[in-house]
Parts: sequence; C-alpha cells; structure tokens
Amino acid sequence: MSQQQYNKFYEVSSLTIKIGIILLVSLIVAGTTGYRLIEGWEWIDCMYMTIITMATVGFKEVGPLSLAGKIFTMGLIITSLGILAYVTTNLARFVFDGELANYIKTYRVDKRIAKLKNHVIIVGFGRNGEQAAIELAENGVDFVVVDKRDNVIGRVRENPDLLYIRGDATHEEVLEQARIHDARAIIVTTPQDADNVFVVLTARSMNPGLTVISRASEMESLMKLKRAGATNVIMPERIGGQRMAKLVHQPDVVEFLEYILLQKTQDVILEELSCRKMAQQWVGKSIADMKIRENSGANIIGIKTGGARYVFNPDPEMILSRNDQLFVLGNRKQIDRLQVVMEKGV
Repeated sequence: MSQQQYNKFYEVSSLTIKIGIILLVSLIVAGTTGYRLIEGWEWIDCMYMTIITMATVGFKEVGPLSLAGKIFTMGLIITSLGILAYVTTNLARFVFDGELANYIKTYRVDKRIAKLKNHVIIVGFGRNGEQAAIELAENGVDFVVVDKRDNVIGRVRENPDLLYIRGDATHEEVLEQARIHDARAIIVTTPQDADNVFVVLTARSMNPGLTVISRASEMESLMKLKRAGATNVIMPERIGGQRMAKLVHQPDVVEFLEYILLQKTQDVILEELSCRKMAQQWVGKSIADMKIRENSGANIIGIKTGGARYVFNPDPEMILSRNDQLFVLGNRKQIDRLQVVMEKGV
C-alpha cells in the first residue's frame, strides 16, 4: 500500500474517532465551565460532576443542584448519549462494511509483494490481463496485478491468492511499489494505447533489462510502443481475426497447435530451453552428436541463435552454442531428461 493509500485510509477510518474525541473533549470543557458558572463549585468538582454525568454511572452529585443545574445536567446527559451513539454507529459501519477487512488484507498483500523477485507485473486486469494471470499461475510464475479501477480491485480481492496494487501504473511510485527493479517482465494490457505507451516508456526507463510486453489496439500504436521500449507488441483483435480465417482453410493445423500450446495435460509440451549451461562436452558438437532423440525422447523443432535468427526444423549437423535457445517438443519427463543431458552430459 502506497503512502497516499495509507493517508486515504487513515483519513476515512479515523475521521469518526477524531470527531468523537473532539466532541467529547469539548463537552467536558463545556460541562465543567457550565457547572462552574451555574453552581459555583471548585473546578475539580465541576469536572468530576461532568464526567460522572456523561458516563451515567449514577454516583452521588457533588452538591445539591439548582433548577438551572438540573436542566443543564439533563442536557449534558442527552448530548453525551448522542455523541456516544454517533461514534459507536460509525465505528460499527467501518467494521461491518468491510473497510477494516480490506485494509488488513491489503496490508498482508503488501508484505508478500515486498518479498517478490523475478516476478511479472500485469498492468490492467481486463480480459487480456486476467488470461495472462491464469497462464502465469498455471506455470508457477509469481506476478502482481496493478489496476487503478476500484471495481476491478474489488474483483481481484475476491481471490486470496492474487497480489494486487491499486494505483496508476503511469506513476513511477506505483511501479516501484510493484518492485519493478526486481521484476523479470511487465505485461501492459490497458485498453488505451496512450496509457500503454506511457507505462512502457516509464517501465523501460526504470529497468532497462526488463522484458516489456504490451497490448495495442491500433496499428499506428505498434511502432510507437516499439520505440517506447516494448520488447513485444500484441494486437488481440488482429490475432483473433487471423485465427478465425485459418480455422476456415486450416482448421486441423490450428487445433493441433492449440493442443500443443494450450492443453493442460503433460502428454506434450512445447518448451524453451537455454543452452547457457550446456556441458563442456557438447561445445562445438552438432545436434546429431548429442543424440537428443535417443537420449531423451524429445525433439528439437526450432532454434533461436545467439544472433536472434530463428531456425525451424534445424539440420542435425547444425552446431549448437551456449548463446542458443532450443524449442523442444515432448512430454514433461522427456524435456526434463533433455535438460539433464544438456547440462551434465550423458
């Protein structure tokens, strides 16, 4: 919770208490002064009489009351009861309306966010942001949601596993609260391209090594987001249209790829493996020399070379380097076995 949020909470939650205290102190002063003027008692006796009257404890009066004193005492009792009812009602409303519970939950969430490292920041929790959150959760990736809309944050709070920050991600302090300096990536999914450009620009300036993925609604925004520092720009409407068209003339291909990329079982997985920790015995060796299929059962279907060149269906004689990224197809056990073979040798 940012300092502004804390300030807002205290302004709302403690206003009733502050008003109640001011009213009670004012009533004690008024009561003490009133008894002094009406009955002429000592100041300490006047204050004692005021307090026992307000508390309605039923103690004996300091002295006999005049008619004016009795009328003043009745007014003091009614006023004090009204103040007590005001304070009690508003405190009960504060508790039962959920404000206290929301504060406690936000405080706990902030403690968890403060421990995040190598996580992902999702800006905007609309349809795209929510789907990104589901995918990250299913793959065990830590993430925090940032959104400035009260109704959205209310919906996020319903899931106890979600970490969230209510705030505008175009402000640096909000991104700092989301621990952007320790994050691995940021996914920007707000519906306004102008906001996305500003968030991307701010995020890139705060963490130059960050992977920045942004949504775009208009074609003209694509290059602006790239210039602002986006690593990748996604246009959901364009992708959706292409997919629908391909379902007309290549339905089986689309369904096959979706099965690989979106299915939730462990029958087949498309995984990205880094060669950075490749064992010394494989340096300068070809794919055929590693006998990947024989040793693991997995298949290399593509490679991203150190020069950012993509090679599809690579030749078995292709030499691998520690700067390459492998795109591997297989089940979980086969891929794990391949990683062991790559890093420790046969």
